Amino acid sequence: MADPAFCVAFDGHRRIAAGSLAEVAAATKRAVDAGVDGPVLIFDEIDGRPVELDLRGTLADVLARLPASPQDDELAPRGPGRPKLGVVAREVTLLPRHWDWLASQPGGASASLRRLVEEARRHHAERDAARLAGEAVDRFMSAIAGNLPAYEEASRAFWRKERERFMQVTDAWPADVREHVRRLAMRAWQASAA
Repeated sequence: MADPAFCVAFDGHRRIAAGSLAEVAAATKRAVDAGVDGPVLIFDEIDGRPVELDLRGTLADVLARLPASPQDDELAPRGPGRPKLGVVAREVTLLPRHWDWLASQPGGASASLRRLVEEARRHHAERDAARLAGEAVDRFMSAIAGNLPAYEEASRAFWRKERERFMQVTDAWPADVREHVRRLAMRAWQASAA
């Protein structure tokens, strides 16, 4: 269901590029070097979060600094754990009865928590995908369209799943913004219907 584009970059309300992170970084670097008006914003297509890129230096410098994916920065090991396995130690706060139950499970607390998380991920995958798609629309609209006419009405129409109203209130928006937000909204509505 995810789009083939991994990231999208905008110069104000004009779309610069969409595609892999490397493609978008290269197009954005060229646009910035050419003196675009800005602000230049890059978004992850899946969750709508902004992607921060260091555009200093040559194109080769920019590409050399790219993470394999925007989420890699969040997944980088941060200390204790089993880094070779991708395990990162973090703090979890539970009530004493929760710790007692976890300690009585086979494999101990960590193994039990991993099993619970994996079961919840499988069980709630569709709901989580729909939530993530909705949050992507919300993040993008807030960042790019927050000052556009009828932004709040468009946001309400999106969350209420009032498709016709959403299309109507976004009609006056700049073409690139309008088309992108509509595509994100359709993806979110499809995910929530699944």
